[in-house]
Amino acid sequence: MIAYSLCDFGGGTIEKQELQAYRESHFPLLIKRLRKSKEELRKTGKCPLTPEEAALVLAGLGFKTGTHIYLAGSQVYGGNSRMHSFIGLYPNLITKETLLTPTELAPFRNFSSQMAALDLIACATADVFAMTDSGSQLASLVSGFRSYYGGGNAPTLRPNKKRLAAILYENSTIEWNGFEERVRRMIEEGQRVRTRRSGRSVYRQPRSPECMCRL
Repeated sequence: MIAYSLCDFGGGTIEKQELQAYRESHFPLLIKRLRKSKEELRKTGKCPLTPEEAALVLAGLGFKTGTHIYLAGSQVYGGNSRMHSFIGLYPNLITKETLLTPTELAPFRNFSSQMAALDLIACATADVFAMTDSGSQLASLVSGFRSYYGGGNAPTLRPNKKRLAAILYENSTIEWNGFEERVRRMIEEGQRVRTRRSGRSVYRQPRSPECMCRL
């Protein structure tokens, strides 16, 4: 996901070199089509959230340090060291590898789709689901499931990455109260049910007004 996004993630020169080498090997055509700089990609909301950005959004919404957070997906690029800032604020971080015993996880390990299904179950049934990359297939399926079956009681946090970039990178001296207010407003606006735009996934927006049953 990180490599495919073509974005930088604040890991310094070594990270940039590793990602560039991987992209040139696996996504050469994608690189040729790139028309924006790494900075422009992030400012226009095209990049997944970094662990630091995700932690700031959660803190801005009032999630306490003791909140238990399930982290979906495979291994984090950069390893545990990349999560130090996040874990420093939210130490109760859980993954399927820590939630299940090795014996319980063993039947699924060699099947990536089944490992992803475990993440889907955990995210779909969570008290709150927060996206770091709204373009991922998992995020689409989970948010759609929660919207359709949640009955309004399964909140999904959809950070507007373009607006978040403006908050973070255009306001270097913003006060915490102002940051909280803008983050809350950004998330609240993302909860509204809107008409699904052409080309948008019905899985992500199953409760759009034009496709709901009417009595």
